[in-house]
Amino acid sequence: MKIVLAIDGSDFSKVAIDELAALPLPAGTEVCIVNVFENPMLAAPGALPLGGTLGNYYEETISNAKKSAEDLVNDASKSLRNNNNALSITTAVVNGLPKSAILEKAEAFDADLIVVGSQGHGAFSRFLLGSVSQSLATHADCSVMIVRKRDSKEKNKQ
Repeated sequence: MKIVLAIDGSDFSKVAIDELAALPLPAGTEVCIVNVFENPMLAAPGALPLGGTLGNYYEETISNAKKSAEDLVNDASKSLRNNNNALSITTAVVNGLPKSAILEKAEAFDADLIVVGSQGHGAFSRFLLGSVSQSLATHADCSVMIVRKRDSKEKNKQ
């Protein structure tokens, strides 16, 4: 089985990591942990350092975003390996738009399953902002497992 675990560092991603770690996965399962970082300059156009010039700001911003993404996938890899050391785990950090980059990675990896955390947006927010998990569920060529973060009331009922 080949699984793409898409994470973004949110609490929802942490729940997705935990859920995947808890699954009874068959021997030989391969997991590719992917984090997509968007160009921070595009996320906040016009964001320049106060009183300064561009200089190396752009390169430093991209470098910092990539370093954070690498830390996220490495931490997720350690967490999965602690729960199941028989997994074959690879990591990938890519720059781009999450919706398309995750689908491209899943296709290139020939994934059987994509695991992603829910963003927890209501229907109106999802309509306005778009949802990575919603897009993956709609457009992926493989199964998609969207993991929800349970609130404390739901945990107490079990």
